[in-house]
Amino acid sequence: MRRIIFFILCTGLIITGCKKEANQKNIVTVAPDTTAIIRGSFPAVPADSLRGVNWACDGDNFSDGILVLSGLTSSDSYSTVTSKSTIILSGIQANTRANTIRIPVNYPTVATSWWGSYTGVIDAAIAKNMNVILGCWEGASSKDGQIDNNTQFWSMWQIIVNKYSSNPHVFFEIFNEPHGYTLADWTAICANWLSKYPAASQTHVLVDGTSYAQDITGVGADSRLTKCLLSIHDYAFFSNGSLTTAAQWETRLKGNVGNYANRTVLTEFGDVMNNGINYTGAIGGNADIASIQGLTNEVRALGMGGVYWPGIRNGDSYAMLSLSGSAGSPTVTTTNASGLSRLQYAWGVGTGGTDVFYAGAYYRFLNLNSGEAMDVNSASTTSGAAIIQWPQNGGNNQQWTITDNGSGYYKITNRNSGDVLDVNSASTASGASLIQYPWSGANNQQWQLTPVSTGVYKVINRNSGMALDVNGASAASGAGLIQSTWSGANNQQWTVVQQ
Repeated sequence: MRRIIFFILCTGLIITGCKKEANQKNIVTVAPDTTAIIRGSFPAVPADSLRGVNWACDGDNFSDGILVLSGLTSSDSYSTVTSKSTIILSGIQANTRANTIRIPVNYPTVATSWWGSYTGVIDAAIAKNMNVILGCWEGASSKDGQIDNNTQFWSMWQIIVNKYSSNPHVFFEIFNEPHGYTLADWTAICANWLSKYPAASQTHVLVDGTSYAQDITGVGADSRLTKCLLSIHDYAFFSNGSLTTAAQWETRLKGNVGNYANRTVLTEFGDVMNNGINYTGAIGGNADIASIQGLTNEVRALGMGGVYWPGIRNGDSYAMLSLSGSAGSPTVTTTNASGLSRLQYAWGVGTGGTDVFYAGAYYRFLNLNSGEAMDVNSASTTSGAAIIQWPQNGGNNQQWTITDNGSGYYKITNRNSGDVLDVNSASTASGASLIQYPWSGANNQQWQLTPVSTGVYKVINRNSGMALDVNGASAASGAGLIQSTWSGANNQQWTVVQQ
């Protein structure tokens, strides 16, 4: 139900004594818009519909002064900002297919004349049918994970909400990385924000997770915030290089998201893009490749939104895109095609390198029906041991190399035992069990992997022509793997991803 809220003009609301006061020149008191505001009531937004990049400032989004995004200058007028932004956003769209940008806001930006120019970025994005996430950053002089000045914080958001709450393309991220607050204090601030700004549809509000936006399970469980989207961050450096497989990163993200994936947007993740690293290649224990592959795997699998850090930021080695050419007519180019491929994979676009099997890389076969992994029973190294499905646990008995054997067939070798995937007794009968066995090169040890959909395969035995299958289409842990006639059922389909 809609209601009309009237805001009464108040004066004298701007309080001095902010931590950043010395750097906040030309700050003006901006009175709230007294125009009637209709309460926002936009439908819930699927998190995975937000597919984008961050557009950040040259120096840092943590700033005591106004925020000037890369490619802009502080002297630009609204029309100049709009013109430049239109070109840059067109470049972002053309290079990445993104439909969302995330940009910073702070009090000096919104409460000075620069706001009149800065809104050109937002308006240009809206005109291009793009979503805009406006995230509040704290100042450079604090960086304590807390709001610098409460009065200015609420005043800033009032101005923003008054201007953009009626636009379904604009999203409001209350505060970036609230690591200075306990969960109870942070959720109280967020609940207060929702109460103060009823004009902003709660479905268009993002709440960061605790710490450096690393864990959203606490905010997700808060009943006051159930309509809000949730914002989470993760980087390789968060783990100090200790996570070196994709599976470890998937497990980490899944744990930090909990049961709230359909509301969650990974609003920051990224890695070095200007050193030629191949993010779609073999992981080989590289923590950077592992983080990008693992995070993008899980964003896609969980149906989350994904916004890369940063899409554009001059001087940032993580930047996915770079600006060149004249200031008035910049050119946008892609920095690392493999990194972009993984970003698009997270969005459900393209293969992200899952259609290539690298020698020496280790892969998991995950059943589309049960979600469980192809596993050698009890981690046995005995020839003839049964192949079953089992929950992913990172064990070597769930990891396999995929080696080209010519003519479109592969041998699939278990990392733990060194034996290969084999149809017991070279049977051609439907229902024959699968075992591990030393490699002989026989046709019952050779398999054809044919894509059914992106990253999902049917696995056909060369000897029998039958498909790798879970017996009885069981979802139970420990169910045996068999061969059977291809039917296209989910229990015969396998997601194949690097470990």
